[in-house]
Amino acid sequence: MAVDTDVLATAGRRRTFAVISHPDAGKSTLTEALALHAKVISEAGAVHGKAGRRGVVSDWMEMEQARGISITSAALQFGYRDCVVNLLDTPGHADFSEDTYRVLTAVDSAVMLLDAAKGLEPQTLKLFEVCRHRDIPVITFINKWDRPGRDALALCDELVERIGLQPMPLTWPVGEAGHFRGVVDLVTGEFVRYERTAGGATAAAEEHLDAERALAEVGPEWTRAVEEAELLAMSGGEFDRERYLKASATPVLFGAAVLNFGVRHLLDLLVSLAPPPSARPDAAGDERPVDAPFSGFVFKVQTGMDRAHRDQVAFARVCSGVFERGMVVTNATTGRPFATKYTQQMFGRERSTVDTAYPGDVIGLVNATALRVGDTLYAGKPAVRYPRLPTFTPTAFAVARPTDLGKAKQFRRGVEQLGAEGVVQVLTSDRRGDAAPVFAAVGPMQFEVAAHRMDAEFNSPIRLDHLPYRTVRRLLDPAQAPILNTGTRSEVLVRADGTLLALFLDEISLGMARRLNPDLALDDSLVDNADDQA
Repeated sequence: MAVDTDVLATAGRRRTFAVISHPDAGKSTLTEALALHAKVISEAGAVHGKAGRRGVVSDWMEMEQARGISITSAALQFGYRDCVVNLLDTPGHADFSEDTYRVLTAVDSAVMLLDAAKGLEPQTLKLFEVCRHRDIPVITFINKWDRPGRDALALCDELVERIGLQPMPLTWPVGEAGHFRGVVDLVTGEFVRYERTAGGATAAAEEHLDAERALAEVGPEWTRAVEEAELLAMSGGEFDRERYLKASATPVLFGAAVLNFGVRHLLDLLVSLAPPPSARPDAAGDERPVDAPFSGFVFKVQTGMDRAHRDQVAFARVCSGVFERGMVVTNATTGRPFATKYTQQMFGRERSTVDTAYPGDVIGLVNATALRVGDTLYAGKPAVRYPRLPTFTPTAFAVARPTDLGKAKQFRRGVEQLGAEGVVQVLTSDRRGDAAPVFAAVGPMQFEVAAHRMDAEFNSPIRLDHLPYRTVRRLLDPAQAPILNTGTRSEVLVRADGTLLALFLDEISLGMARRLNPDLALDDSLVDNADDQA
């Protein structure tokens, strides 16, 4: 395949974004609806649990399909108009915030999905703060307008009052929540009326009516929608692309993803408005141009996507230059070369070989057992390293033990793999030994995923004995570890990156340890700063 040498022009046609939301706001449904409107799938399996309907493309794990929630992030790449879209679906559940945070380091923009009945929810707020911290522009899609919900103006007011983000509506609902007639396209002034399809499995047909005909056919609902939209525009909500790109204002769209209503507007907006890849700062703070030699970083590692081969895939965001399959790159973490013979483009669990990739693209490096989350890959000289991805402060701990001692080899391999992927943090100590590693998690559902995968993928069922620790600090002086290992109220464990974590029963136990040992070298910034950002 011929390589496109005009990197800037090719990268300019990339749109790489994530969908963020609170659980059950319809995120995976929207992801599938976008793929449907781009005509890369012919039928959506958007509603979990309905007879005869398959699970969404992006939810490929057995637990995801059984529970109807996203547990792991997924990458989908497809073409739309003259652009290449890299869409990253993220877990909505708070227990998987660490996975979502990593995904947000790999995108150029985000879609914030709100439930029309609930508005801004806790997990959405946390994820938006990550976007704010990283200056990621956000488009807001208010979903589930086909169901009873809140007033449209009240939802927009909430964006201003709770997160200081000025709403700039580009569509406005005709009909209150639960009685969705269509939307006013505020760019053209037309009424866009949707036609339902069976179960929302195919793209909804649209009928475009001018304002005069809309008034005649819809009457007061059309008039109210136009007046509300004009009121918001006069109070600072007039569209301004620069405010969007500076992440101080958000375009707002209304729809119902399960029926595929309003989804085309969102896809068109992403292609026309969302920013393409741009220069990215390296670990030293220097901007690396898009057309510099190839570089990228690994933001996710996943096994079990291909049951036939049990291979490991490292998801990497291309940051600069042209990636060519087969090229030998350098892993900045180890300084060692890495051959890219097996490289694939992802569409959920489905994959196809990719020969070239450009800034903004997400590639899957297969059999990448030498790669870890946060690794930087680059070609040529000088070397480049992107900022490492922070590790969240764990809040729950459990000792993992194999239920079948005859499967010790499978147990060790599974534990090592789950730690490498970041499914859980794996902590060890000389006191406990390798046969009893401690799983550390941000939330308890991570333990369920770890136990399920140990059984299903590694054929090593485990028992988890939960530990009572609730307070964590980083121990800066290894020589002080014996001080905290003598009683039952504290313990020191080692994370895979070498960090010493001091675990305490509670804040009282921490305070007691400090009073007894005034020179105790504990870092009160906890483990990393990610817990302040997500």
